[in-house]
Amino acid sequence: MTSKNKDEISISPEDRELFRNTVKNLAPLKKNNKQVFKKKPIAKARFAQKDQQDVLIESLDCDIEEQEKSTSDFLKFHRKGIDYRILKKLEKGQISVQSELDLHGLNLNQASDALKSFINNSILSNYRCVRIIHGKGLGSGERGPVIKDEVKRSLKTWKQVLAYVSARQHDGGTGALYVLLKKH
Repeated sequence: MTSKNKDEISISPEDRELFRNTVKNLAPLKKNNKQVFKKKPIAKARFAQKDQQDVLIESLDCDIEEQEKSTSDFLKFHRKGIDYRILKKLEKGQISVQSELDLHGLNLNQASDALKSFINNSILSNYRCVRIIHGKGLGSGERGPVIKDEVKRSLKTWKQVLAYVSARQHDGGTGALYVLLKKH
């Protein structure tokens, strides 16, 4: 059986008549007349774009201080008996910083020596609050924040260090600490 015979068998006379009536007023396309079709529009994921916009807006509205507090980079320490209101003031940067130490560019031994000298001088000067800029450790590679970890460890050994907390964003964020010292 040829394909022509097969088509004749599978199409009913009613369907054939319906098809002929439907296409009787149509003209066939000329071979040299090319149809110009517009490019298929690029699919746009509207909801994905909306989600991206929402995330951007939320990140702009969100308090950067709160975002940093929720990371493991945020440091916070206090000794027993420290009033929580003083800790809140320290966290908010509301206690006046009387001196500052910047450890950028130092190796671990230099930073450790500078920190000891700075804390001892700050205690002798009867400073209440100091800021230590240790950096975020981005230059340390896979080892992580070497100087930051040393500062964190060392500060806990001084009994005169009552508390410390990562600084506010404009004072160095998780790359710096506010340190609360005991009055002399």
